[in-house]
Amino acid sequence: MIFNDLEFHNVAHLQQAHGVSGLLLQRFPQKIRYALGTEDRPNGRFVAEQSTGCEIRFVTEARILRVVLTATLGEGDVVIYNGDYVHSVHRLVPGRVHTLQLEKNVRFGEVHKQALDTGRFSSDVWRIAISRNYEAGIGFQVAFHHLETFGHAHRPPHPQELPGKTLLAYGSSITHGSGATVHHNAYIQQTARRLGFDILNKGMGGSCLCEAEMADFLADQPAWDVATLELGVNMREIFSTEEFKSRARYLIEQIVTKNIGKPVFLITLFPNSSDHLVSEAHPLTLANEQFSQAIRELHHEFALPHLHLIEGHDILNDFSALAADLIHPSDYGHILMGERLAKRMSELL
Repeated sequence: MIFNDLEFHNVAHLQQAHGVSGLLLQRFPQKIRYALGTEDRPNGRFVAEQSTGCEIRFVTEARILRVVLTATLGEGDVVIYNGDYVHSVHRLVPGRVHTLQLEKNVRFGEVHKQALDTGRFSSDVWRIAISRNYEAGIGFQVAFHHLETFGHAHRPPHPQELPGKTLLAYGSSITHGSGATVHHNAYIQQTARRLGFDILNKGMGGSCLCEAEMADFLADQPAWDVATLELGVNMREIFSTEEFKSRARYLIEQIVTKNIGKPVFLITLFPNSSDHLVSEAHPLTLANEQFSQAIRELHHEFALPHLHLIEGHDILNDFSALAADLIHPSDYGHILMGERLAKRMSELL
């Protein structure tokens, strides 16, 4: 999305904030957000309002600039990049307007441009990336107020200043990066970095339910080249295996039929505590097995050359790489997963 000569990446809706000035960075349109969840578990409606994974991107010759932001829910971090280079990290606290004064490091002017631009992004691109708060809670939502470049012009990045391909990722809080202390450590962000891709992270913490409205929205997104679908873990205590399979089938069908030829990767459930419970025949242990098997069966059912199956246990192959909740990966776990998933995907692309 381009607005006021800025690119709002992974933003589907700029919504006027309530009670304060500024525009909320929304990953989903309101009509999609309000259709998510179930009567008993409507969490998707507010989880979809989290700004983690959104970015504000621009190019300017201003050496010093200011970005004005507000955290409207829980506190969290914003990570600033020059291209792929981490510039700084800033903590936003609710109830306070934060003015971030940023200065480009003089060393960028002392190094050959050819050496600088070996990553995915041109080093000329400022990226204001909405990260996260490590602690679980209502999420991290950010409102954008203003960019001040002190008389210098600014513009959205040109296509040649951005990665050539984009990864669309849908899944649980694991895909959205929970367990990572900073968003760029999330496994899917790590995967994209290693593949040289940009990323549209549509992870839904605790709320990845494959609603028909979500399926239609994702399938209609035009600006992606490869997709990953990490499905099942959030539906174990809500739906039967049959209902899960039906919902996953509709999601896959919409994406592959509306995006013919684009590679899509199905990922079975990652390891979690339910795989190793002391209690025998626990319903969650059974659900882990049945839901993963349902994904395998759907892969076989569609039998498309560009639809690939990846086993979650092959990607997270070290149980100690989980955080203490024994479901979300730690930073180490996310990085390990990113390395292994990128390697597996590159073999199939």
